[in-house]
Amino acid sequence: MKAVILCGGQGTRIRDANETLPKPLLPIGSNPIVWHIMKGYAVSGVKDFVLCLGYKCWLIKEYFLNYRAKTTDVTVSLGTHNDPVFHGNHREEDWNVTLAETGEDTGTGGRVAAIRKYVENDGVFMLTYGDGVADIDVKRLLAFHKEQGRIATVTAVRPQGRFGEMRLEGTKVVEFNEKPQATEGLINGGFFVFDSKRIWDYLGTDRHVLLEREPLQRLARDNQLIGYTHTGFWQPMDTAREYAMLNDAWSKGQAPWKTW
Repeated sequence: MKAVILCGGQGTRIRDANETLPKPLLPIGSNPIVWHIMKGYAVSGVKDFVLCLGYKCWLIKEYFLNYRAKTTDVTVSLGTHNDPVFHGNHREEDWNVTLAETGEDTGTGGRVAAIRKYVENDGVFMLTYGDGVADIDVKRLLAFHKEQGRIATVTAVRPQGRFGEMRLEGTKVVEFNEKPQATEGLINGGFFVFDSKRIWDYLGTDRHVLLEREPLQRLARDNQLIGYTHTGFWQPMDTAREYAMLNDAWSKGQAPWKTW
């Protein structure tokens, strides 16, 4: 089974955090956020990945092409044509990562359609965004999808509130919660599962189509979209504040998404 990760967007809302890297390469600690997402899948045995590239795609390719050199000791023979000698192994040596060019201005649905050849024979495949982490139990998500027998499953989450929440009795504050989890309203948290035989008719042939619009809306109308409710940790990295928050949690050893 493969996990497909959407890595092609420009991340315009977080440009103030980093002007030079594509969003999936923005680091949490010493590793990019896409690595954290992949580790979350790998701990459940999903170690075959397809990354849908677009904006500054070469930097993502370069990161993975140089991964072994970055994570192990290496001996380089200068002045000869011998290949570098790598010493030791890294924990991700059993990962397979396909880096797929899907176009800089392609929509999310178009990106998925573009990697059809890599996943259409797998029965099902997983999909998520390259800018959000969670403590999703991937095995439970997959089992839920198979039990339902529909074409698509989306993980439904409750986002953190942006502001503190108060409850008043007259002028007296009787309850105060700093940025609580929303008590109402589920949103798309990514972490999809798709039937790799039946999803393609819903994606169509327009490479600009957004997965979140017509494809998912039509799946819902056809009773082919199921929601898997996740009540644990989920956090996107859409703003500089969220970028700093995730790094702060990691540096303190308090990262709920670290399930490996």
